[in-house]
Amino acid sequence: MDSTNHAFFAPCPRGLEAVLAEELTDLGAADVKATAGGVAFRGTLAFGYRVNLQSRIASRILLRIADGSYRDEHDVYDAANAIRWQDWFTPQQRIKVKVSAHHCPLKSLDFVTLRVKDAVCDRFQFARGKRPTVDTHAPDILIAVYLDASTCTFYLDTSGEPLFKRGWRKSAGEAPIRENLAAGILRLSKWTADTVLYDPMCGSGTFVIEAALMASRVAPGIGRHFAFEKLLSFDTRRLNELRTELKAMEIPIKPGLIHAADDNAHAITSIKANLTIAGSGDAVTLQQGDVLQLPAPAESGLLVTNPPYGHRMGEAESLRTFYPQFGDHLKKHFCGWTVQIFTADLKLPGQLRLAPSRRVPLFNGAIECRLFEFRMVAGSLRKTRAGGV
Repeated sequence: MDSTNHAFFAPCPRGLEAVLAEELTDLGAADVKATAGGVAFRGTLAFGYRVNLQSRIASRILLRIADGSYRDEHDVYDAANAIRWQDWFTPQQRIKVKVSAHHCPLKSLDFVTLRVKDAVCDRFQFARGKRPTVDTHAPDILIAVYLDASTCTFYLDTSGEPLFKRGWRKSAGEAPIRENLAAGILRLSKWTADTVLYDPMCGSGTFVIEAALMASRVAPGIGRHFAFEKLLSFDTRRLNELRTELKAMEIPIKPGLIHAADDNAHAITSIKANLTIAGSGDAVTLQQGDVLQLPAPAESGLLVTNPPYGHRMGEAESLRTFYPQFGDHLKKHFCGWTVQIFTADLKLPGQLRLAPSRRVPLFNGAIECRLFEFRMVAGSLRKTRAGGV
């Protein structure tokens, strides 16, 4: 297989660039560089397979094909037309062009998209005597183009479906966060499989299922297909070798490691279904109940949760009563625990009456959020109340 080191770019949820860079470095990527919205790195095409299989945080993996300077749409067309697309895929395959930009001086990205499509098709007409068809809904090949103020960069998507689509989410609770965002939050939290993990408001179970996959060393992409399988460079044997290697690394989860709860019976049914699909049916201890009534499942551990908030649930008034009670519950029953709360409610610490030890800006799609860390220590409830008298 081709041993050339290629340039890749891995987009991710905003705020997770640093932990994605750590993950890619751990996997063996070269020239790793975090930028706004993702991480650039280098590796062989086979390494690109590995990252698609193993990255828990990347949204997709883009293979950089070419770049060049531009001043207008004609320059973009010329740059796209100069690329030997016929070396990567065939005119029988359906294509889609997606253009994104930052500080781009051109007036219409739709027109740029059309010009890139024309350039690719014209190149195939010249080289193969046939033009590929366009399919914006289910393409075989996604061509991603990024424009800054003066440079256009062309990528081929190697992932296909976004990498957060692991294949286990068949039953989703209300307003779930994406799997790669949950995995990134667990990495930000420094969670490892020797620490008890608990989500008392688990919904469809994104945090605990991602934790179960991490603890059992299951590669998140082990059971899915990828866009690189449709490229002319695809090496079936190498992909099968990687899958065999990764399956051999899987281990059983220690009993009692991961716990989840929710007061909604449907949520518990949902997470059971998702756990079964993920192959982790017995990995999580589940219970239904009111978060304010449930005790801590261990003397210490990591509590991580994405609680309801008014923007998501439309229950701002009732939550103003709930949050102080939840803060008191944490103080009373979770001494010795680290608490990580992911929320779009930027005023949450004041409502909990807790002082965060860290706050990390993150985005859930377009929604600005925070990951608040609270370290629960013995006596925190007494001191807080005494200070408030």
